[in-house]
Amino acid sequence: MSGLIERGSRRRRLSELRVLVCAFFGLVFVLHASAQDQTNIWHLDPPHSAAQFSVRHLGISTVRGTFTKVSGEVKYSPADLTNSSLDITIDASSVDTRVDMRDNDLRGPHFLDVTKYPTITFKSRHVEPAGTGKLKVTGDLTIHGVTKEVALDVDGPSGPMKDPMGNAHLGASATAKIARSDFGMNNMQGMVGDEVTITVDVELVDRMGPPRPRPGEAPPPHPGS
Repeated sequence: MSGLIERGSRRRRLSELRVLVCAFFGLVFVLHASAQDQTNIWHLDPPHSAAQFSVRHLGISTVRGTFTKVSGEVKYSPADLTNSSLDITIDASSVDTRVDMRDNDLRGPHFLDVTKYPTITFKSRHVEPAGTGKLKVTGDLTIHGVTKEVALDVDGPSGPMKDPMGNAHLGASATAKIARSDFGMNNMQGMVGDEVTITVDVELVDRMGPPRPRPGEAPPPHPGS
């Protein structure tokens, strides 16, 4: 009789163990699937990001410049790119070609007219793969108050790296070519080329806490202040 009781007890323990094992692996599967499907929000790190451009001068040389104040937010879901998006804002007055007279002209009404149109923006509409380690991001680019559809060819994003404080970082580079005349900037045709090549190099941070402010915005108050 005692043998039967002992065998029954052993079967119950084995059954309970199988239930625990199944539950454990089920939890691991759910957590793994959740991690794969997660959409992270990354904030552009302005000190390590810039938007560059180049344009031909007289058809014989290339003039290069940069916008030094860039901010933005990226939603990135590698498991489902339809959940990914890109939102970038550039302070148009931060244009820098290393020549003050030329920079002032670019800021003026002949070109960017930064008093009237202080920002350049890009807002994505869809993101799709474009080969190993590459993406194509199509969206609305607004310059000089004019909005046009533009496709960015993106190299990246890179794999995440952590800084000494534990924040994860990604890097990416995007390029596109536009015609400045499409955005209402027609001055000095012939002297200054119409085709402009744009390159945006960004470092993205997945930090704990609020994002950095956009150009011209006050920083958020420090917790406890």
